[in-house]
Amino acid sequence: MENKTVVVVDGDDASPEVMIPTVNILESMGLPITFQRPLIGQQAIDVGGNGFPDEARKAIDNSDATFFGSTSGASTAALFYLRWGKQTYANVRPCLWTPGYKSPLANPAGIDFTIIRENLEDLYLGLEGDIEELQALNLYSKHARTPLSDLSPGKYAVKAITEAGSERVIRFAFEQARKRNAKKRLTVTCKYNMLSTSDGLFLEIANSIAKEYPDIEYDHYIVDDFLCRMIVNPQHFDVIVMPNLYGDIMSDGAAGLLGGLGLAPSGCYGQDYAYFESAHGTAPDIAGKNVINPTATLLSAAMLLEHLSFHSQAKNLVNAVQRVYATGKVLTPDQGGNSGTTDFSDAVSEELSIHPE
Repeated sequence: MENKTVVVVDGDDASPEVMIPTVNILESMGLPITFQRPLIGQQAIDVGGNGFPDEARKAIDNSDATFFGSTSGASTAALFYLRWGKQTYANVRPCLWTPGYKSPLANPAGIDFTIIRENLEDLYLGLEGDIEELQALNLYSKHARTPLSDLSPGKYAVKAITEAGSERVIRFAFEQARKRNAKKRLTVTCKYNMLSTSDGLFLEIANSIAKEYPDIEYDHYIVDDFLCRMIVNPQHFDVIVMPNLYGDIMSDGAAGLLGGLGLAPSGCYGQDYAYFESAHGTAPDIAGKNVINPTATLLSAAMLLEHLSFHSQAKNLVNAVQRVYATGKVLTPDQGGNSGTTDFSDAVSEELSIHPE
């Protein structure tokens, strides 16, 4: 296989404490991958006053993927470029319970679903402002039965759901349901009862595309109903696709079913580029304490390997993480243990050396 290039952004606060050992593990696997660390974030600001210099942008453009650590702000420009600049429209959030995870549920066994979040549209376009700016449009609320001008002063945010954006992420989700070859079920959720035009369009497109996938069981729920079902019977679900805001909220909630955001990997996929990052934040409160859980970062690394077509190595990495949890001897505090970040990472590395196949 030809050599692959991956840009690494270690991130801020406690993020480097999980990124650095994870990349060390990837390098120890002896794969034809070159890892590059262009100056991004605070380091780049300190050197040249710009958190995302042209050299970093070029490095991303010339790479096969990016492995991104959590950012507290200094690296945000790079993250936005990876998202909107590279048009990574599908945020994939696996939710797989593993024996040893400290789940709050009485019976988490069998939880294995994936939330796919549209990653570019909805309220995340950042179109906000003063309500007074909209007065010339003479907008009227059919729910409140009053002109928008009567509600000012205040702020507004535009929710935009496009046909093209909805179709591509929904098709992506149906294809994932086929590839997973698990329950072969695709669920759509949004607030189509109250937002009948915008979320209604998302559902309408999903209903249409579903007819092209007769081998995939298809259902849909209003998002608040879905949340209840996800908590009560998470084992029912397989692949769930939803607009941006709901996906952001529900995927973090799904991580809570497993045992927390420290267990939540993610990947963001576009037509010709992808980047991978753990779903948790930078954890500034525990920075430097060597207690942050590296599981989400390690599993995100496995998603990176899968994307780069190192399929068996991705599976080996996941299996190594699962074996560490199965023994339960080396767990971080959030999972009920008293081991450090480096202890856990070393245990995964040891498992890989014992079971390299």
